[in-house]
Amino acid sequence: MEKEQHEQYEYARKRLNQKKELYFHFVLFLLGSLFLAIANHFLVFGYDSNWSIWVITVWFFLFILHFIKIYITDRFMNKNWEREQIDRLVAQQQKKIAQLQTQADEDSSIKPQ
Repeated sequence: MEKEQHEQYEYARKRLNQKKELYFHFVLFLLGSLFLAIANHFLVFGYDSNWSIWVITVWFFLFILHFIKIYITDRFMNKNWEREQIDRLVAQQQKKIAQLQTQADEDSSIKPQ
């Protein structure tokens, strides 16, 4: 029981750290976007004067990927999901081994005379 509580605590701590990193990423994205927009206004490079829009768009895409990882992927594919998948695969392997064993027993019982 103590081990399960420790695992639950570690999982909760890990999820909390992931969410903190996501929130930090969001604040950094907002401040960075503001800085890039201001820099774009004062620094004009070449023909394309809206370079900050492209940088912000790519950064937003990366933030969305981070969000999906934390709130969708990691939420459903956690330790319990891993255990269920492992148990399912082990059960399939044991079933296949049992079938092969019964087939081998049947083949050995039918000897040519």
